[in-house]
Amino acid sequence: MLLIHVPKLTNRLGYTLHVVMHDLLHTDFSTTTSEEVYSRHEGPRLCYGPRRVGPEGDIHLKSCHLLFETTIEEQDCHCFRHEGQPALFPVYGRDIALPFDPLAAIFYMLSRYEEYLPHRNDEHGRFPATESLAWREGFLGTAVVDRWALMVRDIILRRYPEASFGARPFEFVQTVDIDAAYCYKNKSLPRVLMGIVRDFRQPREVRRRMRVMRGKEHDPFDTFEYILELKERTRHSHLVFFPLLSDYDMYDKPTSYHNDEFRLLLQHLGDYAKLGIHCSYYSSDEPERIETEIERLNDILHRTIVRNRFHFIRFRLPTSYRLLVRYGIRHDYSMGFADLCGFRCGTCSIFPFYDLGSDSEMELYIHPFAAMDTTLHNHMQLGPEAATTQLHALVDEVRAVGGTFSCIFHNQNLCDDYGWQGWRAVYEDLMLYTR
Repeated sequence: MLLIHVPKLTNRLGYTLHVVMHDLLHTDFSTTTSEEVYSRHEGPRLCYGPRRVGPEGDIHLKSCHLLFETTIEEQDCHCFRHEGQPALFPVYGRDIALPFDPLAAIFYMLSRYEEYLPHRNDEHGRFPATESLAWREGFLGTAVVDRWALMVRDIILRRYPEASFGARPFEFVQTVDIDAAYCYKNKSLPRVLMGIVRDFRQPREVRRRMRVMRGKEHDPFDTFEYILELKERTRHSHLVFFPLLSDYDMYDKPTSYHNDEFRLLLQHLGDYAKLGIHCSYYSSDEPERIETEIERLNDILHRTIVRNRFHFIRFRLPTSYRLLVRYGIRHDYSMGFADLCGFRCGTCSIFPFYDLGSDSEMELYIHPFAAMDTTLHNHMQLGPEAATTQLHALVDEVRAVGGTFSCIFHNQNLCDDYGWQGWRAVYEDLMLYTR
């Protein structure tokens, strides 16, 4: 077992060591503040702190101050390059293992430290990618947390070849947001009339609406069997659906949760994939919405709901995550940017969230995503070919570090119509490329 000497074990340091050693590197470790215990240890060992403990030649990860603090302050993390990779929190000294503090850098990214500091939100109150250190320093497309963890692993293995670390197999998780299950059918009369008025100058759309409503044509947004069939053919991926079950308002326009066909659809999807709630646009502002929407999905599926993704990727730290924990959610899939692809928290691995406000780990696992169809199409304005190239680059990065590639598609955007022509090919290519 790896023994790590620390000058004192704070909440931040304990959390970071557990994430790095246990969750990312899959190795057993223990910590000690005793120099005597550390010196007697005969197996792999390293010291983390401002000064070396043990003889020359022992691994010394020199620390900065971040993991020994309890307050939230502006940080001079200073980005530079080490062995071709971005590095934060430089340290200086003789015979140190790295010229930066990898544990502080990992904590800074995973805790989303910068999102607690003054910044400019976008029009939806979200933290945009362009406000992030990763975007400013050009490493948004790099899974830096995973790469820093692997640097630590390699340093240990060079000194202790007998040290044991578990494998990091590549995985693929495709998630599908169901903002609107149907385009034309299963709508209330007022919504049908509003749609006809809106499409009045487009006779083709009015005729299509009528054919779908009479059952003579398939609803274009009902792509669920296509998604399930493709999943069955590829088999290597995991699949999670997130249906929106809010009331109708400006930003949330779901199929009614009272609709029998929609309820049967969700029960059917639950036989083949995992389901989570898609908490509505205003849910972070009005917490009772979260509880209500979870109860609606629970009533349909008759099972405990433990997964969530916020609609519009709209959430605030740490408030929104505290609400999820209060209402029994244990896995959140919202950690990514709406405006650009990449790694918002610097990782492609699942990790427990750390609440900087309370200076403690939360009972909530974060499943970060690297790309979303609307990001590629609407925000980055990429066509299918360019989007495919972007997705390949992200998959390659995740595969290089043995992480989990997670992405978001929407059922309505796989209809191959309404401005989304060619995107089924993007989706199908991704299924093959991640094999």
